[in-house]
Amino acid sequence: MSFAAAPTARHGRSGAAAIQFSAVTSTTNIYGALQRYWGYQQFRPMQEKIVRSLIGGHDTCVVMPTGGGKSLCYQLPAALLERTAIVISPLIALMQDQVAQLSQMGVPAVFLNSTLAESAQARIVREAQEGKHRLVYVSPERLVRPDTIEWLRKVPLSLFVIDEAHCISEWGHDFRPEYRQLKSLRKDFPGVPIAAFTASATRHVRHDIVDQLQLRNPHKYIASFHRPNLRYIVRQSNYKTQGDLLLRALRRHEDGSVIVYSPTIKRVGETVAFLKENGIPALPYHGRMDAAARQASQNRWMANEARVLVGTIAFGLGINKPNVRAVVHLSLPKSVEQYYQEAGRAGRDGLPADCILLWQRQDVGLLAHFIGQIGDGAEKERAWQRYHAIRAFVDAKSCRHLGICSHFGETPKWKSCNACDICGCDTGWLDAPTEQKGKKKPKRAKVPAPHDSKRLILENTLRDWRRNEAERQGVPAFVILHDSTLENICLARPDSLEALRRVAGIGERKAASYGERIVQMVRLVFQGENHPAPRLLAESARETQRLLNEGRSFADVAAIRQVTVGTIIDTAARLIEEGLLSLRDEWLEPTRRKLIDEQCERLGSERLRPLKDALPAEITYDEIRLVAADFRRSSQKS
Repeated sequence: MSFAAAPTARHGRSGAAAIQFSAVTSTTNIYGALQRYWGYQQFRPMQEKIVRSLIGGHDTCVVMPTGGGKSLCYQLPAALLERTAIVISPLIALMQDQVAQLSQMGVPAVFLNSTLAESAQARIVREAQEGKHRLVYVSPERLVRPDTIEWLRKVPLSLFVIDEAHCISEWGHDFRPEYRQLKSLRKDFPGVPIAAFTASATRHVRHDIVDQLQLRNPHKYIASFHRPNLRYIVRQSNYKTQGDLLLRALRRHEDGSVIVYSPTIKRVGETVAFLKENGIPALPYHGRMDAAARQASQNRWMANEARVLVGTIAFGLGINKPNVRAVVHLSLPKSVEQYYQEAGRAGRDGLPADCILLWQRQDVGLLAHFIGQIGDGAEKERAWQRYHAIRAFVDAKSCRHLGICSHFGETPKWKSCNACDICGCDTGWLDAPTEQKGKKKPKRAKVPAPHDSKRLILENTLRDWRRNEAERQGVPAFVILHDSTLENICLARPDSLEALRRVAGIGERKAASYGERIVQMVRLVFQGENHPAPRLLAESARETQRLLNEGRSFADVAAIRQVTVGTIIDTAARLIEEGLLSLRDEWLEPTRRKLIDEQCERLGSERLRPLKDALPAEITYDEIRLVAADFRRSSQKS
């Protein structure tokens, strides 16, 4: 990757430091970066304008609904600029996921938080001062520390990015006092542009963001709050009817993922147990689970290993899953902003999705009780305003889409959406009788056409491979490849690396790291009947085979081939299973191989996760993958 020449700062008409990047700002470079890193040919609405504003060094305020592609708007400029963007983000898990995704794309990025050892933190600070990273993610608490301000003065900065910027406003639904201190950025770094991003901010909150951060003549980008593919359905329930309504909602969406928001940790556990009793497996997510357990639930849900996740409001920030077909709330949210943000996690692929709010009368009393506990008079008044707004939303007799847009200061021209319970979308299924306890609704078998059958095989093959690769690397599955990218691969059926590079979501680094294996999977599924495995062996795989047979290590072959070690091991496992390569003793200790063989005999060799769980922790996924491939080859012989 070659970056632009080091920039020089100048002061534009706004008084804010604007940075001249004549080479960077060219359309060729911007679209080249979009294709190189993200694998996309076109921007979504507003993205290109925002990117150009940030590259031009302008203070910027962006309000873009969930799923609109906010992160790309600042990540792409950061990838192009020969300086460092500091991203202020409130969640450790969100930082880690975004850094993992950027690293997969080949963009140098790191996070700095308390989960890292002191030595690692010191190294990151040193590398940032040397300009080695394009993005550094920090928490607001970390950023305002005096020692952080001191070392940041030595970093070649491109811009500050404040994510979840509504947290800076006392009028916002999620005010955090530590965000308020970010107003010192203008004083401490007067020449560095500031960009504020949020998904849910009213007009009052937007003005407060600009004032608190002292943005100078900011470029403002406010996307529409109308999500026409979402169906808003509000139904008052009680403790007797809410369970049945939830079952109806989940059985209506048996082919997609669902989020169920529960008001308390106790209700999360009760709801998971209730669904299990009724034949619907569900995963829990709440703040009292340890970090590993929460991450495991999230990863399994993201990888479609379980379609229903029941969580508190702790779940959802940064989640980018396109095929969520429903979001169900089991209580009245604290504000319209909170509801809009959480419900907006449905239908990010643009396809129809249901946002179902099953509130109870007792929710009203509970919200009022908590507001009564607030000691600060001004904050209590703001809480009451939010309370009256969400009550007006659920009690409304007019279009719910219109109500949401109006709340955020948008005035649509239409009066009826045909996509909410008020305007007449179908809600009859909520009144349909449910099945008896413990029984699933019978589904009529569908015989797929031959082409659809192969596409389904390819999709399952890709998902299994992605899950195994994610487990090997210790990252969420969507970091390897997003669901939408898997779908694009299944549609395009690329039978060469050149064709794969044209698939949306496949950037240069992804193609280099995973391209060979993906193309082989496509060929095996769609051409396997006429092209036996030896003929399907690509030139690249033959080269890997030759180098390994020469006795070279996996690391050596990866360096020669300029791919990851994981790609080489994946290819080696495939060659072993096809009988084209022998499992060498020096690749793993005999005792480990014996242990893995025993578990393959007991549990089968198709799924790596059960094997990993059953084996000692020090045995790696790479070792399991190689031995399992050899086990399958031996089983085929016998």
